[in-house]
Amino acid sequence: MCGIVGYIGDKQAIPVLINGLSKLEYRGYDSAGVAYFSENKIVVNKEKGRLSVLSNKLNGMDIKTNIGIGHTRWATHGEPNVLNAHPHINGDSSIAVIHNGIIENYLKLKEWMIEEYGTDFKSETDTEVIAHLIGYFYDGDILEAVNKAIDKMEGAYAIGVICSKEPDRIIAVRKDSPLIVGVGEGENFIASDIPAILNYTRNVYLIENDEVVELTKNEVKIYDKFGQIVNREIYKVTWDASSAEKEGFEHFTLKEIYEQPKCVEETVSRRLDNDDYINLDGIKISKKDIENINKIYIIACGTAYHAGLVGKYAIEKILKIPVVTEVASEFRYSDPIVDENTLFIAVSQSGETLDTLAALREAKRKGARILSVVNVVGSSVARESDDVFYTWAGPEIGVASTKAYTTQLAAFYLLSLYMGKVSEKISDDEYFKILNELKTMPNKVKETLDSSEVSKQLAAEQFNNESVFFMGRGLDVYTAYEGSLKFKEISYVNSFAIPAGELKHGTIALIEKNTLVIAIANQENLFQKILSNIKEVKARGAYVVAIAQEGHKEIEKVADKVIWIPKTLDLLTPILGIIPLQLFAYYVSLAKGNDVDKPRNLAKSVTVE
Repeated sequence: MCGIVGYIGDKQAIPVLINGLSKLEYRGYDSAGVAYFSENKIVVNKEKGRLSVLSNKLNGMDIKTNIGIGHTRWATHGEPNVLNAHPHINGDSSIAVIHNGIIENYLKLKEWMIEEYGTDFKSETDTEVIAHLIGYFYDGDILEAVNKAIDKMEGAYAIGVICSKEPDRIIAVRKDSPLIVGVGEGENFIASDIPAILNYTRNVYLIENDEVVELTKNEVKIYDKFGQIVNREIYKVTWDASSAEKEGFEHFTLKEIYEQPKCVEETVSRRLDNDDYINLDGIKISKKDIENINKIYIIACGTAYHAGLVGKYAIEKILKIPVVTEVASEFRYSDPIVDENTLFIAVSQSGETLDTLAALREAKRKGARILSVVNVVGSSVARESDDVFYTWAGPEIGVASTKAYTTQLAAFYLLSLYMGKVSEKISDDEYFKILNELKTMPNKVKETLDSSEVSKQLAAEQFNNESVFFMGRGLDVYTAYEGSLKFKEISYVNSFAIPAGELKHGTIALIEKNTLVIAIANQENLFQKILSNIKEVKARGAYVVAIAQEGHKEIEKVADKVIWIPKTLDLLTPILGIIPLQLFAYYVSLAKGNDVDKPRNLAKSVTVE
């Protein structure tokens, strides 16, 4: 969940490192640091807090160096402070290490080095163990020392290493944490993610698991786990660096909310031929394949999990095949029933979510067919899947996921329709009815965004609430889950969501005068049911805000405020119903003075278990 970057070349390294870290700060912002060569020794500068603290410090220093590594931290081992900040060094300061991930056996290694060699550890981190371990094995060849060290390490990590005795090399390693290498003219880069190096090069090596990379300014060598050189094709980045910039919006989160019409349109339109038949990026699932499927698993975390719940509903409705949607972190430990007749769908914005990746590998080991829904091309989940559906959301920088969610929903609708058509489980009339309405979603999302003033006004009235309660029926429950998650992520206000039918089974005990209840009421067949639930909480003094499709005027009689979404099919309402809730969460966070893009204790890509 941290960000790493490294540079070797003819440029001054510090500005490159700071620029790269600024593009990675969404991955962690508890502290930041750099290590570089100066007068034949390694110098480390690091500071607690946001990257700007470190940047301001370095701006006042006259640093001349052409090689360095940098890090922005999301704390796992040890509190956020300067001692625990990266980079970390060994005893004689000859080795500096940056690290994303967790070394699971670090305590065992630490105790061993203290007992055997009296090693003096300065921090509480697992990363400092790496620096000392490499230093212990160093005997004139930093590549050899790194290889010996990683042979002793257990866990998930991406690391970058420099050595004062070999100032012309950077060594990097990837094991279950993201790592890319940028290739330039007379310069090379390492980073956790592509935006960090886009200002300098579009030529990238996507580093695979268990690979070690050796960089000089003129050469990149990739080694597999057996020490053999790997010939890797360069991946050419085609999207523009400006896609990862704010472009006039106050925050990335708001920009990404407003990008949703375009992102949904891209996700849908790119999969349709001239006759409106779906083409899934080369994914081939035959009628026989579908007939052989006895179970479908959808595995994801957080927001992607909520998209998976909608996916379950859509697939079961159209295909009539049982679907289990499960949180990825629990999947491996539940002894899942998976075999060669299982379709396993992994959902992840980054494609690097460690729990999802681990669940994928478990399912693959048991013989399942792996289909992934991801946003990042070339990510680990994508590369380890049999089939990949890319969501075309573009870079998502705000920690609270918005456009990734709505494009994941669009992906599930397309997958459901495609498999329904192939298997002949859906009639042509129903197929085109749903698809034609799905094609209207970009305009209807824009229409919903055009009514943002209602969410903004509601936030101004309600931002001091100590808790918010979300409820819905049917598909609307999943919108309530996601709305509640968005709200707590960036407002830091306690919120929770339940199926409204569960009110009388305990939750209604929490309702008192002026409790804010947000009721999602977009399902035609359950509309009267949710009206009854609204009346139940109103009778206990709640202030109710309803999200409803245009035309349902009856709801105005029972709710205190109604936010309308355009009329659509009930099945597709999750795409529209979440928009006002994203805006509400954003404006409450803004009113409370929070850092909307970088909520406390959270990071964008969860690459540790």
